[in-house]
Amino acid sequence: MKGVNTNLLHGYPVIDDYTGAASIPKYQVTTFDQKEGYKDCGKYSYSRFGNPTILALEAAVANLHKARFGFAFASGMSAITTVLMLLNCGEHIILPKDVYGGTFQFSSKILKKYGIEVSFINYQNLEELEATIKDNTAMIYIETPSNPLLKVSDIQAIVEIAKKHNIKTAADNTFMTALYQKPLDLGCDIVIESLTKFVNGHSDVTAGCAVTNNEEIANEICLLQKNFGGILGVEDAWLILRGMKTMGLRMEKSVENAKILTKFLETQDKIKKVYYPNLTSCKFYDIHTEQASSGGAVFSFEFFEQDDLKTFLKKIKIPIYAISLGGVESIISHPATMSHACMSEEERLAQGVTQTLLRFSCGVEDSEDLIEDLKQALNN
Repeated sequence: MKGVNTNLLHGYPVIDDYTGAASIPKYQVTTFDQKEGYKDCGKYSYSRFGNPTILALEAAVANLHKARFGFAFASGMSAITTVLMLLNCGEHIILPKDVYGGTFQFSSKILKKYGIEVSFINYQNLEELEATIKDNTAMIYIETPSNPLLKVSDIQAIVEIAKKHNIKTAADNTFMTALYQKPLDLGCDIVIESLTKFVNGHSDVTAGCAVTNNEEIANEICLLQKNFGGILGVEDAWLILRGMKTMGLRMEKSVENAKILTKFLETQDKIKKVYYPNLTSCKFYDIHTEQASSGGAVFSFEFFEQDDLKTFLKKIKIPIYAISLGGVESIISHPATMSHACMSEEERLAQGVTQTLLRFSCGVEDSEDLIEDLKQALNN
């Protein structure tokens, strides 16, 4: 199916096999009778190992990425940590310096406890990347655009380097989603997304996914998923399946808002810089537009003065001020005290995450109302 919205509605199992229901039911059950004679006898035994509602979601996310295998988890971090635990003691992983705060904390604080070497480098310097590779390097982890400064990494170039050295690649694709960027098509071995964000889209579920085309990797992820037990709940799986049906429509409006708002903010005297990869002023514009079909619905902007930021947050009315992103409502976050609070100030500043930086996740409100709200909040 070529159309985005048609694929989201019909590109995966959406009709219940047992009843013909137009919405996959919530199989709110842990235990399945194993008597012979039941359809798919043996396929389901215990919900930690498989549940019809959760498996329907895993098929749906695989379809989104055009992947052979999909796995759902209880959070984005559960998906990330499961993929990182594919590494063995004595192996080495390379990550970008500006990786998401939770990924940074897990890699720097927990992976090292298990004898896994970790390097954080600048992915905009491919020579540095290749020079960091060791004989024991087993994974290169990509996050593009990055959170919160939306730095862009050249996925294909990184994949080429990785394949030359027989190294796995994993990419966090949360900001773009599979609607606008498909890292598997660009050669990545594994793609991770937080389903909490745009896929579900209603700020009422915590979930994550990992997808791959590699059967050996899929078997390893499946083993970790079952034994770590970070499975998604049935209710949450059902909510995401419902939310996905309108994902294309929601994201189209959110992306439109991001384009309008970033152009407006670039003209404001109190704003030092706007970070959004689809602005022609962005130094990552060319790379990003080659590998993604949109700039996405998230941008960040930095004030010259912290007092102006504080005044802005007091006066802004429509967006909620909160952690997370990707909801139908616009959300403003302060990365230094939210998404990157687990890092030290020195670590945050090394990434460029300052106290005067805000991240804006665009919802589906009318752009005219958002612009008027920004104007009044910026006008002392």
